[in-house]
Amino acid sequence: MSHLQYYHYKGWGEKAREVHGYSQAVRVGDRIECAGQGGWHPETFKFYREINAQIDQAFENVERNLKDAGGKGWEQVFRVNSYHVPINNEALEAMTRNFKKWMPNHKPIWTCVGVTRLGEDDMRVEIEVVAHDPEGAAKASSS
Repeated sequence: MSHLQYYHYKGWGEKAREVHGYSQAVRVGDRIECAGQGGWHPETFKFYREINAQIDQAFENVERNLKDAGGKGWEQVFRVNSYHVPINNEALEAMTRNFKKWMPNHKPIWTCVGVTRLGEDDMRVEIEVVAHDPEGAAKASSS
């Protein structure tokens, strides 16, 4: 799959690539597909314990990830999958609040699932997205 462009942002993205062998994002034509982003601080790798803070940070990490891959951020997202431990009204309200903050001009499709465990002990949310980025695709193919 050497024709695909993979990305890993500074800090957590580099750690994930080196320690676990995966990338944070991949560009497939005019799409950017992102690995699940959690509520970790991208440089200290610490997780926020409170669910609202963790979801807020996960949204920031998605934005960072999309921009690192050459996109514009949440404004290009058309699909969101979120995974929650636990799934409850507080988590859903935090997701909705962030949707309104980060995507005030459109409403993506969303699948929301409760799970028993995520990739790290302190993870309570993981958000993966797909974004449509035709301008970035043109730039990426010309470089």
